[in-house]
Amino acid sequence: MNTVTLSWDVGGVRITRVVEFVMPFPVDFFAEATPADVAAEAWLRPDFVTADGQYLMSLQSCVIEAGDLRIVVDTCVGNSKDRPLIPEFHHLRRPFLAQLAAAGFPPESIDLVVCTHLHVDHVGWNTRLVDGEWIPTFPRARYLFGAADIDFFAQSHDSLHAPAFADSVRPVIDAGLVDPVDTDMTLTGEVRLGSTPGHTPGHMSVWIGERCVITGDVLHHPIQCRHPEWTARGDADPEMARATRAELLAAAAATNALVLGTHFAGTTAAAAAEGQATERTGRH
Repeated sequence: MNTVTLSWDVGGVRITRVVEFVMPFPVDFFAEATPADVAAEAWLRPDFVTADGQYLMSLQSCVIEAGDLRIVVDTCVGNSKDRPLIPEFHHLRRPFLAQLAAAGFPPESIDLVVCTHLHVDHVGWNTRLVDGEWIPTFPRARYLFGAADIDFFAQSHDSLHAPAFADSVRPVIDAGLVDPVDTDMTLTGEVRLGSTPGHTPGHMSVWIGERCVITGDVLHHPIQCRHPEWTARGDADPEMARATRAELLAAAAATNALVLGTHFAGTTAAAAAEGQATERTGRH
């Protein structure tokens, strides 16, 4: 499975992908999908679908360099987290921080951390375990979380996401490092956050100008560029998620934008145009 670091240059902004790990997901991750539907999309292989027809999903961060600002978008699963409901996430010992540093981004060099939403696989490296205590991984950074997600997950008793809030979100809130985001927000002249609710109440996507978007979980897999009506496990509001996905894909198609899926494996990038999805390859 391809975990090579890739990068893209968009209008003077550089985006670098750093992968934690890649894993297969079953066809029924999308409620409406069938094995025949997946098999019919030959363009998905080998980057996005396994030989036996499972979706390949990448757990990864994107680092944006815009001028002197360094922004990490989503922080994967994290090490040492107690996640018994998903064995692949449970008490990991992965070299993600070393890979991040090797790509040129040691934790102390990061200015902003943006979590598109507060699900377990997007917040893990917000914190790391030191002497039995969860401390912020990026000590200089401000952490930007959707305000509606903070409110929602702070009250959640969900057996998967409530523990993630406790060990990966609450500690950075308590450290005074969090800025809640409750509307579209400009981070730099080139980088902005756009509200994209549905998967979670406070979900956000990240736009670089009008020519690139980091989707978060508006899209989980490139096959949703072909089938935007498909809903994923975990969509809090499936109808809103469908509408948001259609709107984002239409906006991307209008400018032939590079679509960087937060879980897209392989080349990570696709282009959405008139309901069709095509692969794009990054430079590394």
